[in-house]
Formats: sequence, C-alpha cells, structure tokens
Amino acid sequence: MSATDRLHGTLDALVLKALSSGPRHGFGVLRWIAERTNDLVQVEEGSLYPALYRMERDGWLVAEWGVTDQGRRAKFYSITAKGRRQLAAETRELKAFIAAIGPVLLPA
Repeated sequence: MSATDRLHGTLDALVLKALSSGPRHGFGVLRWIAERTNDLVQVEEGSLYPALYRMERDGWLVAEWGVTDQGRRAKFYSITAKGRRQLAAETRELKAFIAAIGPVLLPA
C-alpha cells in the first residue's frame, strides 16, 4: 500500500469509527476525531468532506439532511454494513502496519 493510500485508509478508518456509534454531521466527525486523539490529529475540512463524499459514493456511508443542536441544517452521515466491513479491513491493515513498524521505530 502506498503512503497516500495509507493516509487515506487512516482517515477513512477514523471517519468510519467516528460514525460507528451513530450518525454525525461533518463538524461532529471532526470534533470526535480531535477529542479522541487529544487534539493531536486535526483533520482539515478540505480533507474530510471529499472523503465523506467518496465514502458515500462507495456505499460505506449514507447521508440525510437534518438539524444540528444549534439549529443549523446539516448533512448527517451514517455507516452502512459495507462501511462496517471496510472499517474492520482498515483496522486489520493498520494493526499489521503498526506491528511491522513499531519494533523498528520504537525498539524496547
């Protein structure tokens, strides 16, 4: 897997994981990722929204319009069964990647 593919795969996995507990709008996904990574991972909107559209096109997500807690109209994304399978695959690949590079970069 190329570095670009790995980067996309990591973003995809984070987004799918954020949605695995229920629907969220784009800003909610950004906030979830930032909170879970102690603000170490900051995904830019310019990266998130193309990824959301691509994942929706690929059938990993479905979207519907709704209203946020602040009363704003927003698109809410939900993970599909295909998206859950993709999340499992991405998670396996990330675990294998970390297992391979961990001993090299973080020797005991």
